[in-house]
Amino acid sequence: MKKLLFSISIISIACLLVSWGFLSKNSYDFSYYSTDGLELNYLVPFEEDIIVEEEVELVVYPYLGKTYMGFREALAFKESRGDYFIINDFGYMGKYQFGRATLNLIGIKDSKLFLNNPKLQETAFKTYTARNKWVLQRDIKRFSGTYVNGVYITESGILAAAHLAGPGNVKKFLRSGGQDVFTDGFGTSVRYYLKKFSGYDTSHILPIKNAKVIYKG
Repeated sequence: MKKLLFSISIISIACLLVSWGFLSKNSYDFSYYSTDGLELNYLVPFEEDIIVEEEVELVVYPYLGKTYMGFREALAFKESRGDYFIINDFGYMGKYQFGRATLNLIGIKDSKLFLNNPKLQETAFKTYTARNKWVLQRDIKRFSGTYVNGVYITESGILAAAHLAGPGNVKKFLRSGGQDVFTDGFGTSVRYYLKKFSGYDTSHILPIKNAKVIYKG
């Protein structure tokens, strides 16, 4: 019994000491933290508004130098940064920025199929390059290794410029001594492509008259 009374006394004393701790003589003014009169807006995003970054597969090419693949990828990077599925402001499509008229020229009638088929785009580029090489073969032979209005002319530069402007405009530049300069809608000129893509090895691309893509459309 004595032990019970002793325990009760200890508990009572402890409770009394704790209660005194809350009765401090120091008073605190919390009015500074009041939200009275403030307009409170709680913006919580809906689940569908949350953008989750998707994992993107990065394609890293090794150093390609002045090979044909180096030529192809350098040209693609200039045209579209290598994006197969892009359409620019002028309606040019895919990795190599083909227009509908050029696609029709090489036998591709379905532009939607073309845009969604990377393999077809690669075939189209090789086919169009072979076609341009046939059209420009005399100019390639005549002007390669020479300077035209300060630009050193090479086969790869001619083929790149033809991809930009068509073979006819490349002929005009070369045969006018560099005075007739085609410029596209973005301000890129035949002269620029002749210089930028000079010196690549495109020798294994055979010139083919009226080359066309064979595919199941």
